[in-house]
Amino acid sequence: MSNVAFIGLGVMGAPMAGHLAKAGHSVTVYNRTADRAAAWVAANGGKVQPTPREAALDAEIVFACVGNDDDLKQVTTGVDGAFAGMDPGAIFVDHTTASADIARHLHAIAAEKQIDFLDAPVSGGQAGAEKGQLTVMVGGDEPAFAKAEPLMRHYGKAVTLMGPSGAGQLTKMVNQICIAGLVQALSEGIAFAEHAELDVAKVLDVISKGAAQSWQMENRGSTMIANKFDFGFAVDWMRKDLSIVLDEARRNGARVPVAALVDQFYAQVQANGGKRWDTSSLVTLLRD
Repeated sequence: MSNVAFIGLGVMGAPMAGHLAKAGHSVTVYNRTADRAAAWVAANGGKVQPTPREAALDAEIVFACVGNDDDLKQVTTGVDGAFAGMDPGAIFVDHTTASADIARHLHAIAAEKQIDFLDAPVSGGQAGAEKGQLTVMVGGDEPAFAKAEPLMRHYGKAVTLMGPSGAGQLTKMVNQICIAGLVQALSEGIAFAEHAELDVAKVLDVISKGAAQSWQMENRGSTMIANKFDFGFAVDWMRKDLSIVLDEARRNGARVPVAALVDQFYAQVQANGGKRWDTSSLVTLLRD
């Protein structure tokens, strides 16, 4: 069993760290809100430390799942950052959805300190984290991936090295592009069925057995029909992710017109008070 640290105990990080503890690893945690870290330790065991640096001391692998690029910089660099507490040969695994630029930047800084950095964003949402059924997309060096993969398997049903540093984040961007289009299409289909006065639940049941089937349809279709959006992946988070996508597309020249349009639709949902609604709340824009 390994000595590990986990930084960031939000709706994703807390259950992921919990799976590591249940597997028998010695887990030290840090969270910006100290009460949440204390509650996690009360439920799962392990230790709390007041800074990322202290959490990372003696850890063979340091995991993180925080909000954005700036949050990631704060917990990795500087005198109280995790990098300052890590020994040569240790590995930092970042599960934040962030930019490919910050991944490459931190990979370079880590290399100077003789530590490894893997960008490893996840897909599957809170439910996937709680069930240990996440998809993990990893960028970085193969030797570090080989050491970290068995631990990521505690919460990942699929853990795949996609390429060099930044490749994990770029793959997550593709994931979010696809989800944005799928949710908008599903929303339009449901709204159309409602206007046509069909039995919408029966419609989704039928078409989910054919080529229209998707994870979104299977897991969000019924709640969209019921107008329930108080769970899952929040609109605020999706807009953050899509802003990363659109910035990268401007840089690399990719054309993502549907993603850009759906981002505008999510801005309307936010304006309607839906900042923390699930992303399937796009359907609300299509109802009278």
